[in-house]
Amino acid sequence: MPGQANPQGGNPDVLVVGAGPTGLVLALWLSHMGVRVRIVDQASAPGTTSRALVVQARTLELYRPFGLADQVVRRGLRVEAINLWAGGEKRGRAEFGAAGTGISPYPFAIVFPQDEHERLLEGELARRGISVERDTRLVSFDAGMGGVVAHLQRGGGPPVACRAAYLAGCDGARSTVRRAIGAEFPGGTYEHLFYVADVTARGPVMDGELHLDLDEADFVFAFPLAAAGRARLIGTIRAAGDQGAAAQPSWDDVSAGVLRRMRIEVQQVNWFSTYHVHHRVASRFRAGRVFLLGDAAHIHSPVGGQGMNTGIGDAVNLAWKLAGVLRGADPRLLDSYEPERIGFARRLVATTDRLFQLATSRAAAARPIRRSLVPALLPRLFARPEMRRLMFRIVSQTQIAYRHSPLSDGHAHGVHAGDRLPWTPGEPDNLAALTGTGWQAQVYGHAECDLARACTARDIDLQPMRWTPSAGDAGFVDGGLYLVRPDGYLGLVAPRAEAGRLESYWDNRVGAPVREIIPAPLHP
Repeated sequence: MPGQANPQGGNPDVLVVGAGPTGLVLALWLSHMGVRVRIVDQASAPGTTSRALVVQARTLELYRPFGLADQVVRRGLRVEAINLWAGGEKRGRAEFGAAGTGISPYPFAIVFPQDEHERLLEGELARRGISVERDTRLVSFDAGMGGVVAHLQRGGGPPVACRAAYLAGCDGARSTVRRAIGAEFPGGTYEHLFYVADVTARGPVMDGELHLDLDEADFVFAFPLAAAGRARLIGTIRAAGDQGAAAQPSWDDVSAGVLRRMRIEVQQVNWFSTYHVHHRVASRFRAGRVFLLGDAAHIHSPVGGQGMNTGIGDAVNLAWKLAGVLRGADPRLLDSYEPERIGFARRLVATTDRLFQLATSRAAAARPIRRSLVPALLPRLFARPEMRRLMFRIVSQTQIAYRHSPLSDGHAHGVHAGDRLPWTPGEPDNLAALTGTGWQAQVYGHAECDLARACTARDIDLQPMRWTPSAGDAGFVDGGLYLVRPDGYLGLVAPRAEAGRLESYWDNRVGAPVREIIPAPLHP
């Protein structure tokens, strides 16, 4: 049961601090890879309110090997368009629908609120015999060359020592772990106070699509939910005279003007909360055996529905590397986590910050851009298939690449090491062949026997793929070698499937894992 001690108990390989989506995914992936894991959270119960709403295609791809993607799609709501409001009228509608057709098996985004998402993930963990240890706070920890000793306090009890090989800080924007490793958190806080409200409502916005009012700086974003007549509203609160938010704001402080402009008739407020929005990236994501992920490492505006998905990407990126090192792989494998994830986080924060500043700016010059230019331009851009596809790649996070990673080597035609494995729809579906837990060598065409022997010796799954026109369209080379990491990114790309190339890459960059997890020494 949630709240009880983890039935595995004892000293884990990895201690996960924080049970939001990032921590839950990290614990779940580690568990699938045979790693002993404990996950603790200082909250006494799972959250019942949430700001994160959108699950992007890349996250669904990562969930696919474990059967989670279908559950999210079934429980959530697929969104097809965004409607732009100004001056009390709907000024534009940008259709994106299945913008990712041919790019991803999930050519859409799903509205699936974070609180429901967490319940799904926690249920999957429970089925693997792992429960979140609630009401448990990380007091302090000592990290050395041999491991980490964390001091955990449950309720008002005394701190208890927990020894682990590694510690993962998934403990949010006020991260205890981040402060303990001395990482700075540069950036800033937006002046506005924001609210999120779960409402039952009527009106033209309750049509299953996204709606955004860009008229004034006190904007509102309406997200549809799967349940009929339900929506999440996200917007800004300002007190009378623009003196700042009320000391204890409530739904009554929400601007009636913006709701009237969008003709939202709220029948019931199911819950309401307020929060400040920040734009920050930690100065580092790692200190020895301690790692930062999710909001502990980066926080930004809700523009584009990127935050939760970025944290999940952190978790999957780190999980397979930790599992590999615990199996005996080269410890330098972990050195790639920070450079791969921190660069993307910095670019994302910079981009969302510029967009958010435009959406909330009080400057007179920003108003005509919001009221006229954006509603007129955005639908025209989305009417062009190439623009829809570009925007899908960006927003869905399928465009994230690690070409400059120390783990990336080689290219063939347009496919580079560090890219996400391009999808070949139909038969064979190359993404469907991924297991999510181990390395895989895909060869489009004929694979030589010596390559099979090299893969077997290194516990790499060899997947010969039938050559099809769709493989050529995706950029693959007939007879090429594509070594796929457990997270679906390409480590090695070679125009010919030569065993020597694979052996050199693996032995110099990864190291051959053994099949059983080798617990690291736990004596700092």
